[in-house]
Amino acid sequence: MMRCTVEIERWQMHEVFATSRDAITDIPVILVTLTGAGGHIGRGEAAGVDYAGETPASMVEQVKSVALRLHDGVTAAELRTWLPAGGARNALDCALWDLRAKETGIPVAVRAGLPALKPVRTVLTLGLADEAATRRKARESRHYPELKLKLDAERHLDVVRMVREEHPTARLVVDANQAWDRILLDRLEPEMRELGVELIEQPVPHGEDASLDGYAGRIPLAADESCVDRQSFADLLGRYQFINIKLDKCGGLTEALAMVAEAQTMGFGLMVGNMCGTSLAMAPGFLIAQSCAHVDLDGPLLQRLDRDHPIIFQEGWMSIPESALWG
Repeated sequence: MMRCTVEIERWQMHEVFATSRDAITDIPVILVTLTGAGGHIGRGEAAGVDYAGETPASMVEQVKSVALRLHDGVTAAELRTWLPAGGARNALDCALWDLRAKETGIPVAVRAGLPALKPVRTVLTLGLADEAATRRKARESRHYPELKLKLDAERHLDVVRMVREEHPTARLVVDANQAWDRILLDRLEPEMRELGVELIEQPVPHGEDASLDGYAGRIPLAADESCVDRQSFADLLGRYQFINIKLDKCGGLTEALAMVAEAQTMGFGLMVGNMCGTSLAMAPGFLIAQSCAHVDLDGPLLQRLDRDHPIIFQEGWMSIPESALWG
């Protein structure tokens, strides 16, 4: 019988990280550890989807609810039937991928049928802040070529202008986290374009995606909160040009890989994102990043500490994760 343990950890942020939704000083995650019959260990981490009502405690309960059903030959397909998309299934799914890699000696990327992994470049995310802090963070980020800016319904063009003044060469993505409506999007898009913004993430609330019908702006839109898994695609087609794949939302690497394949056939551009967390949470996302035009896997850069064998970040470039970390 496979043994499963789950615990809650808290990782401190460098400073308050604010979005249109909330402001946090630390990120709680669950850590799932699977031990197979041969003693090999696989690990998976998840922060969950807070705006969908997930909490560390609720994810722990979900993991515990299926722990006794885990067996040495358990498959990702079985996990999918036991748990819904979300953080608990993500942690279990990624731990299972890691365990199978450790048991067989075959890296996850090879087992998933991916070509040789290459380093990828992630954005660095700047949370909402006052003018002084925004300018300071932009200056401190000049060695990062790509930035993602959190915006809300009141703080938007001014933030982009400030960052552009402090970091003139940065490639920019902005994320409204559902804080806008179609009227505001249409008003902001022309100047956002003049300021060099390349992508607008989730401008309108999930459930109001139909308001984007007929959008004529030239900056493409990316669905985040509106994109959970493959079941979301039908409602996004024609309204968003990119989808943001997050393992915490879709329930793990297994579904994320399937999302990549199906999204590409439907003509969506690809982005991979994160809900914060350590390098252990970013490592599975790194595999998805191999197919993505936009990569947002900067969770460890926002935190004070990271796990042993961390992914190395250098001027936005992410090194290939070590097998000692995951996979």
